Amino acid sequence: MGDNNKNSSPNKNDNDPRFTKFQFNNKIALISLLILVVFFIFFFMYNDKSVTQEIPYSMFINYLNQNLIESVKIIDQYEIQGTLKGKSGEIALFRTTIPYPDPELLKMLRAKSVKITGGARNISPLRVFIEFLPWVLGFFFIWFMFRQVQGSGNKAFSFGKSKAKRYLDAGKKITFSDVAGQKEAKYELEEVVEFLRSPEKFIKLGAKIPKGVLLVGMPGTGKTLLAKAIAGEANVAFFHMSGSDFVEMFVGVGASRVRDLFEQGRKNAPCILFIDELDAVGRTRGAGYGGGHDEREQTLNQMLVEMDGFDTKDGVIILAATNRPDVLDPALLRPGRFDRQVVVDMPDIKEREDILKLHAKNIPVSDNVDLSRIARATPGSSGADIANLVNEAALFAARKNKTSVEMEDFEDARDKTLMGIARKSKVIQPKEKKMTSFHEAGHTLLHYYLKNADPLHKVTIIPHGRALGVAFSLPEHESYSRSKAWLIDRITIAMGGYAAENIVYKQSSTGAQNDIGQATDIARKMVCEWGMSKTLGPISYGQKEEPIFIGKEIARHKDYSEETAKLIDDEIKRIIDGCLKNAEKILSEHEDKLTLLAETLFQKETLDDNEVRKLIGLPPREEDRKNEVAS
Repeated sequence: MGDNNKNSSPNKNDNDPRFTKFQFNNKIALISLLILVVFFIFFFMYNDKSVTQEIPYSMFINYLNQNLIESVKIIDQYEIQGTLKGKSGEIALFRTTIPYPDPELLKMLRAKSVKITGGARNISPLRVFIEFLPWVLGFFFIWFMFRQVQGSGNKAFSFGKSKAKRYLDAGKKITFSDVAGQKEAKYELEEVVEFLRSPEKFIKLGAKIPKGVLLVGMPGTGKTLLAKAIAGEANVAFFHMSGSDFVEMFVGVGASRVRDLFEQGRKNAPCILFIDELDAVGRTRGAGYGGGHDEREQTLNQMLVEMDGFDTKDGVIILAATNRPDVLDPALLRPGRFDRQVVVDMPDIKEREDILKLHAKNIPVSDNVDLSRIARATPGSSGADIANLVNEAALFAARKNKTSVEMEDFEDARDKTLMGIARKSKVIQPKEKKMTSFHEAGHTLLHYYLKNADPLHKVTIIPHGRALGVAFSLPEHESYSRSKAWLIDRITIAMGGYAAENIVYKQSSTGAQNDIGQATDIARKMVCEWGMSKTLGPISYGQKEEPIFIGKEIARHKDYSEETAKLIDDEIKRIIDGCLKNAEKILSEHEDKLTLLAETLFQKETLDDNEVRKLIGLPPREEDRKNEVAS
């Protein structure tokens, strides 16, 4: 699947009243906090600010003995406030504290003719107000923030609120015209959109639209993109969230969020609720560590009730996407809930070309670019893979300071995507490089002498990814099933590197590890799954089991006897041994071409199909194809 690199609109809209209210409440909280800070500062400044000079009691006695004290006011028998005459005649205010009972104090004051008055401490209303105001404001601020937290939908005190976001398309909408390929999937979904637009056409005939539509497909095929297109086409309320958003560490939160989600849907009916990655919450029940009462299962039970229970209403359509439909609970897939499954399959060659054209609109493409050839050279690629390929091609062109993206850039991007990053800086010893050349030459040569082999695309001894060399083939036509003859030739090609090493060096290397693994895997499936063994017949051996604590995970269950197990091992060995002997026979018969190809590959490091054909004396592929048609 491909989109036109359009960004979906933001979830928050400035015109949304909820967002405006959120901004207003935040402004009030900020203003309250600033007022609180100002009063705290004023309070401390007021406390620290002193209008009189604090002096020790001993200094007060000295001033008294020097006749510098003019008048005093004794407050509550422990504090003295008064006036002090300076030697130059100035008057200063002072204050001191009486640290101990002094019965001689009054006698001394009278003896020095000091004016004496008394009184109690005055309590200033302003001081009381200032002292209590910070605490009142602090209490108000805490209460206000508590209400804010409690009222918001996704904060600490609102775990049970749904995290669904409403799709608000402020920019250009994504529609079905922006989705390349997937004609059948779009047809199924257009019916849902049509019902939401004009339901009376269906109601007249007594037809009921499916309550739930499940998008099923491999990763990268465009399930989420189709959901965005539905949102752009339907012109109704569209809420979207992930399956993992339901489940939380607190018990009961998931079920509460499901109830809240469907409540939002009913309030905004007609509407669409889209749940991405449904398998995160919809796995088969009874397979969790918590038995039948874990949090995920409670969430699923609530979803089942909301979709088709006693209190369901029309106008709410559930749209979900998953790439693991095999692990979903059967109750979720029955009619009345997800009663329609839309398969979003890998694109075929025509759809891949359409996706390439869609993404190529966004970049300057040179006239020498053949998108149909690139589409043929990317079998098994998803829409996301193709989008990434186009982007990589643009990056290659930018590194070379080109003004447009050329065919060479698309070729480099495809090789990087399919074979991995070329590690040209990796230092390899000449002896090891030579052995790698013979290994890859063995794979390469077999492509031209096996009838059912796919055509070679390119062979290289430049390390790509974790491989020291790669011989890459591309099918001429789209294939959805493979014959036994093709599989045998595929195993033979896989064993070609191992055979070439044994012919030239009389020993093999660890470079054949991946080849042997591929050959063994194909041979095992031929015997155990595809019924391609005459000895064992068309019987499937080794059913997939369902571990109780894991759910429907991939695992093999040995449901056959030890005698059958030995027959399976013998049959797998027979197939691989036969293919290895055939590979050794072909390479031995053309050992001169094997040596020539390996030596040329050692020098040039990379050869394409036409270069290999010219080297071993075969006509170009176009002429070879014409001869095959004529014969």
